[in-house]
Amino acid sequence: MTRSKILIVDDEPFNVDYLEQELEDLDYEILTAANGQEALDQVKAGSPDLILLDIMMPVMDGFTVLSHLKENPATREIPVIVISASNNLQSVVKGIQLGAEDYLPKPFEPTLLQARISSSLEKKHLRDLQQLYLKSLERELEIGREIQQGFLPSELPEVSGWEIGAYFKAAHEVAGDYYDAFLLPDGNLVCVIGDVCGKGVGAALFMSLFRSLIRATSTTDLMFQQPHYPPLTALARLQHAISFTNHYVTETHGDKCLFTTVFICMMSPSDNKLTYINSGNEPPLLIRNGNVIAELNPTGPVVGVLPEAEFSAGEIQMETHDLLLAFTDGVTDALNYAEEAFGKERLLNLLDRNDSTPGKLLDKIEQQLKAYIGKVKQFDDITLMAIKKI
Repeated sequence: MTRSKILIVDDEPFNVDYLEQELEDLDYEILTAANGQEALDQVKAGSPDLILLDIMMPVMDGFTVLSHLKENPATREIPVIVISASNNLQSVVKGIQLGAEDYLPKPFEPTLLQARISSSLEKKHLRDLQQLYLKSLERELEIGREIQQGFLPSELPEVSGWEIGAYFKAAHEVAGDYYDAFLLPDGNLVCVIGDVCGKGVGAALFMSLFRSLIRATSTTDLMFQQPHYPPLTALARLQHAISFTNHYVTETHGDKCLFTTVFICMMSPSDNKLTYINSGNEPPLLIRNGNVIAELNPTGPVVGVLPEAEFSAGEIQMETHDLLLAFTDGVTDALNYAEEAFGKERLLNLLDRNDSTPGKLLDKIEQQLKAYIGKVKQFDDITLMAIKKI
């Protein structure tokens, strides 16, 4: 086991000698400094585990040393025991206020000296273990984020007659929001956006489950390839995907009380028809010439709660240059420093007929959201998709 390093900082050689003698049998590695500047140099070069710091010294006093140590993230956690005469309580108080761990009165009492040092080193050891644990958790979450990122499309499909764009910003390392866009074997385009209830790892794991089930059941025709089964219509395909996903989650994971809102739609390159199911998601906006001409309200309940839920579908005709904007509630619920929500009205005010592409509209919304949130910590995932008929 590595020996603990103790840095003794005192301009009185007698005090340094005394402390070295008291500690020499305790298996510590001892460093020394005669003033504050030497102390900072020793900290930089030797990385001590504990500092015994005198207050009154030439060149740089102990208070200044403490300030430098606590301002620097690399040295902030090094415990410091202030050395002070027993009648100088004011210096002790100031040292504690500046971040010192403890104090040692002069003249030194051996038992008290050893107890103070042992206690401070033990606290540092526990803090070091805590930091290692937190770093390992951060790394695990980072790995989870990277894996989860792989569940989102690395690039959006290109389809004749349609243009799509997406924006996604997780509030934490892992997210409950998701989106997807993919082509079916018949050439039709499917787009999905959803939001799993809750936060953290649980929501993130179910996000991966919901997204994978919806894509798998949307794209497979294995159970419908018998001769007596006609080809699936857009409506039947969407209802099958959502109903199957809902049934699986409620039957297999119903005790977890985790569900998702989903908006899923299918577009055909050959016409302007868009078929959709909205399971409890924020209503997407159909925009024509910068104006909202329709909102695609929910057609069914959220997915993952009611085993026998029925999911109706809707259908709209999109004209050339029409744009559909879908989003999760992380957009409208985004809070500023005054804890005021961004709201739907602000989103509507951003719509402009000059936003010629989904990318331009999403860029504008992203910039406005960032400006509105400012330095406030984002508390919910933000996801948007824009689909344009060209």
